[in-house]
Amino acid sequence: MTKARIEARFAQLKAQGRAGFVAYVMAGDPDPETALAILKGLPAAGADLIEVGFPFSDPMADGPAIQAAALRALDKGMTLRGTLDAIAAFRQGDQETPVILMGYTNPLVTWGYEAFARDAAAAGVDGLIIVDTPPEEADPLADALDAAGVALIRLATPTSDDARLKTVVSRTSGFVYYVSVAGVTGGKEADEAAVAPAVARVRAASGLPVAVGFGIRTPERAAAIARVADAAVVGSALVDEVAASLAVNESVTDRVLSKVESLAKAVRAARAERLSV
Repeated sequence: MTKARIEARFAQLKAQGRAGFVAYVMAGDPDPETALAILKGLPAAGADLIEVGFPFSDPMADGPAIQAAALRALDKGMTLRGTLDAIAAFRQGDQETPVILMGYTNPLVTWGYEAFARDAAAAGVDGLIIVDTPPEEADPLADALDAAGVALIRLATPTSDDARLKTVVSRTSGFVYYVSVAGVTGGKEADEAAVAPAVARVRAASGLPVAVGFGIRTPERAAAIARVADAAVVGSALVDEVAASLAVNESVTDRVLSKVESLAKAVRAARAERLSV
C-alpha cells in the first residue's frame, strides 16, 4: 500500500472532523525488544500515524532528548536494517496505521537510494523524512521513492518564505511537516497563534495536510495545535518517558504508552471542545 495508507488516514481524519496524533519513537530505544513492544502498542494507545526514527550518530536537527535516545539505541546495536525489520514485524499485526521513517542522509547513501526505497516499501514504510537533504539535492532520492511508492515528506519552517515554500513542496507527498519553532526538537513551545496562519499558508502552497511538530510536549499544547493543524506530532516528550522509566526502573512500555494515551485523547477532543464553547 505504501503512501496510500497516509492518504487514507488523512481522509479518515477529515471525515471524522478531527486532527490526527502522530507519535514519534526511536527504533531500538531503550533496546530492540522493548522498542518493538512500544511500536506495536502505539495504535491501540491512540496514535493515528507513527514516526520511527532510525538512530544516527550525529542527529543535528534533534535536541538532547532524541540525541540520547539515538545513542541508547546505537549502544544496543540498532541499525537501519534493524529498523526496517522492526517495521516489518509491526506490519504483521497492523496493515492500516501509516509509518513514517525519519532520519538522516548518510545511511541511505551507504545503502543506495533505489535499494533502500525498495526495501523500505517491502518492510511497510509509507513515507520518509530526511531532514538534512535539501530539495535542490533530493531528486535522486525522490525518484527512488516515487518508483517504490513511498512518500517523500519535507519540512517547512517559520523561515520558509513563499518562494522557498514553493520549492519545499514541489515533490512532497502524503503531508507536509511544519516545524513550529526555530531550533531543534524538544526546545521552545509551539504557539497556536503563530502556527495557525503558517499552517494555512503551507496547505495553500502544497494542497496537502499539514502536521505540526517540534515544541509540543503536553496534552494541552497538543490540543491547541490540533485545533489549527491536520495533525500534531510529539517526539521528545515520549523519548523522555523512556529515560525517566529507566531512571526509576519502571516499565518503559507502560509509561510511554500511557503518555501516548493522554496526548491522543487531548488531540481527539480538541475540536469538539472548541465547538462546544
